[in-house]
Amino acid sequence: MISILIVSSDENSLLDFQSALRRYGEMDISRTESGGKALHIASEKAFDLVVTDEFLSDMSGLAFAEKLVSLNPLINCVSVSRLSPKAFHEKSEGLGLLMQLPPNPGGEDAKKLMEQLKNVLNLTVKVSS
Repeated sequence: MISILIVSSDENSLLDFQSALRRYGEMDISRTESGGKALHIASEKAFDLVVTDEFLSDMSGLAFAEKLVSLNPLINCVSVSRLSPKAFHEKSEGLGLLMQLPPNPGGEDAKKLMEQLKNVLNLTVKVSS
């Protein structure tokens, strides 16, 4: 089972994406609305993936990702962003984000993400065994 934390201040945001993720296997998906709450949750529970919306009630998605990575440098995190891929790369450099998601990500984005995540998780399993 893949454990995912979705962080979004808008309760309707990322719902379609969340539904699309469920097509790729058994998922334990948790949601929270602020970066602060997500950091607290992530400090108490291990997640395979954290998905952050572009803007949260208490910080930007990239600011949250930076705090999350300092809490757990090995966590898999993706962020929704309207930035161009080049600008996103420059802003997120050093954070080790798995990928950038477009605003209102859909089924194709979920497919790409799950392919990347499964590759990373399989690598982790192979290396640690």
